[in-house]
Amino acid sequence: MKVVLLADVRGLGRAGEVVEVKDGYARNYLLPRGLAAEATAGRVREMQDHQQARARRQEREREEAARLAAALEGVAVDLRARAGEGGRLFGSVTAADVAEALAARGFAVSKRQVELDEPIKAVGTYTVPVRIAPGVVARVQVNVVAAR
Repeated sequence: MKVVLLADVRGLGRAGEVVEVKDGYARNYLLPRGLAAEATAGRVREMQDHQQARARRQEREREEAARLAAALEGVAVDLRARAGEGGRLFGSVTAADVAEALAARGFAVSKRQVELDEPIKAVGTYTVPVRIAPGVVARVQVNVVAAR
């Protein structure tokens, strides 16, 4: 029996795929649990339409992420922090501080997207990676200056 998978089934396939399974497996396991539906021409066409719409949406999101990354590449952000002698900060500059500074410049970036290995604890210029989307990373220049 041919069925369209409605959810990922381990060892069988991913959601949206049309697979051939034994009648008993489909009737007694897949169909009652809502994991699959019988592969009629209408359902197959519907699943293909959903997959095409998902692909278009993902492509649009990728393009938007690439545009945002290109805009972020040239950005330099100045952050002021209290510092002692030798340029050591009394506190530290965190991913949240960088995200807040970028938001003030008009970029919608969350602190989770800012990839600081550890907080910045000294005055200086740093290159901070910002993950816009999977596979899309922009590098932002962060200048930490001592507040007087």
